[in-house]
Amino acid sequence: MDDLAATNGTSGTGKANGTDSPEDANGAPTAPAAPPAEARGSRAQPKTDKSEQTRALILETAMRLFQERGYDKTTMRAIAAEAGVSVGNAYYYFSSKEFLIQGFYDRMTYEHAADARRRLAGTKDFAERLEIAVTSWIDCAAPYHEFAAQFFRTAADPTSSLSPFSNESHPARATAVELFGEVLAGSDLAPKLDAELAELLPDLLWLNLMVVVLYWVFDRTPDTERTREYVRRSTPMVARVINLSRYRVFRPIVRDAKGLIQDFILPTIGRTAAK
Repeated sequence: MDDLAATNGTSGTGKANGTDSPEDANGAPTAPAAPPAEARGSRAQPKTDKSEQTRALILETAMRLFQERGYDKTTMRAIAAEAGVSVGNAYYYFSSKEFLIQGFYDRMTYEHAADARRRLAGTKDFAERLEIAVTSWIDCAAPYHEFAAQFFRTAADPTSSLSPFSNESHPARATAVELFGEVLAGSDLAPKLDAELAELLPDLLWLNLMVVVLYWVFDRTPDTERTREYVRRSTPMVARVINLSRYRVFRPIVRDAKGLIQDFILPTIGRTAAK
C-alpha cells in the first residue's frame, strides 16, 4: 500500500507529496496522532530527553534516506522502518514529510549558528564577520546539497509552510536573524550606524543569505565553488554599502530605503511561530 501511495503521489491527507498514512491492524488508513505543538513545527534548539532522541533518530534517518533515494521516493513508512519505530510513532513527531524538512531547517539553523559563533570569536571587522557567517552556512549545508533542489521545489511555493518566509519557519528564521544581529553587534561598525537602520539590518542580512542559498541550490560546481566565490566577492560590497549609510550625505537615501523595507519587505516575512 505504501509503495502504491508513493507511485500515485498521494497520501492520507490528499496531498501529492509522496507520503503515506498510518494504518490499523486490518490495513485501513487511520489519522496520525497529532504531535505536540513544539514537534509539529519543530524548534531551532534541540532538547536532551528521550523524546527528543527519538525525534532526532527519525530526522537523521530521513535525511539519510533522502540522500540515498531522493525525497520524492522516500515514504514515511520507509523512514519508520529504517529508524526502528512504528509508523504511528513517526507521525507523532512529524505529521508529514513536509515537517521532516521543517525539522531539518531548524536543526541546520541551530548547527549553523553554533558553528558561526565559534568562527566569529576574536574577529571585529564587519565584512570579515559577515563572510564568516555566510560561509559557515555553506559548509554546514554541504552534505545535503545533492537533494536540496527537491526541497526547493516545495519551499519556493509562497503558500507552503516550508517557505523560509512562512510563520511555520519562524523559529529557524529567528535563530538566523539573531545570529546576524550578533554579526553586526560584535563588529567595529555597529557603534557608527544609525540606530533605526541597525535594528533592520539583521533581517536584511538574513535576506542576503537567502539570495546565497538560492544560488547554492543550483550550483553544480565542485564543492559549490562558484557560490563560495560569489560570497567572497559580494560580501565586501554589502559591507561597503552598509558602511556608507552612516554618512550624513546618504541619510535621505537611507531613510527612503528604510521606509521601503518596512512597508514592502518585512511585512512579507512571517513574524510569529505557527499556532
